[in-house]
Amino acid sequence: MQGPLVAESSQRLPNDDRAAAVRVPLYRRSPGRWLKPVVFALAVVPLGLLVANVFSGSLGPNPVETLTDQTGTLAIRFLLIGLALTPLRHLLGNTWPIRLRRMLGLFASFYLLLHIIVYVVLDRELDVALVVEDLVERPYVMAGFVAFLILLPLTLTSTKALQRRLKQRWLALHRWVYVACTAAVVHYVLLARGDRIEPYVYLAILGMLLAWRLQRTLAAPVVRSAAGP
Repeated sequence: MQGPLVAESSQRLPNDDRAAAVRVPLYRRSPGRWLKPVVFALAVVPLGLLVANVFSGSLGPNPVETLTDQTGTLAIRFLLIGLALTPLRHLLGNTWPIRLRRMLGLFASFYLLLHIIVYVVLDRELDVALVVEDLVERPYVMAGFVAFLILLPLTLTSTKALQRRLKQRWLALHRWVYVACTAAVVHYVLLARGDRIEPYVYLAILGMLLAWRLQRTLAAPVVRSAAGP
């Protein structure tokens, strides 16, 4: 007959297993279920600040320009963070960063959509002729619209059902995110015209991410479905 003490001792881990669990580095441990809600809340904070600034009149002397700048910058930041998740996964030797990729990609598309709406509705006041004129005469506007047009199908096909249905074609499609991010950063660099350092910081980060992807592609040309875009 086994008493409660015997049953309890039979469920304990061996000393070697307990020691191995203690020795697991902190950066290799997977966050719990709190990760996605916390990241979601952090991603919504900039939107809340923008809305608060709109109602408080804290956007400066040119609120439309401020809104256009801040929404576009947020879109680029989320694009770069999303692209950095795959290298982070390999660096940590853990898959938890990939769990955030879809959500951060959707936030990038959301802020880019807000950027387009502010530009078309508030800045150009729905004047289609003026928008077309900008597309023809201003290369940075064209670069921004290219980024939006690429991200649109990526956003629409981001569901798990379409990922399973399209399989390898889904991976090939979503690697276009690198082109979209490049177009968005080029848009910012051309718009700044050397007046700000921030676009060039984003350009340097993008260059490092593209170099990492190129190195991975050349080292292992076979498509790995687990790695993703």
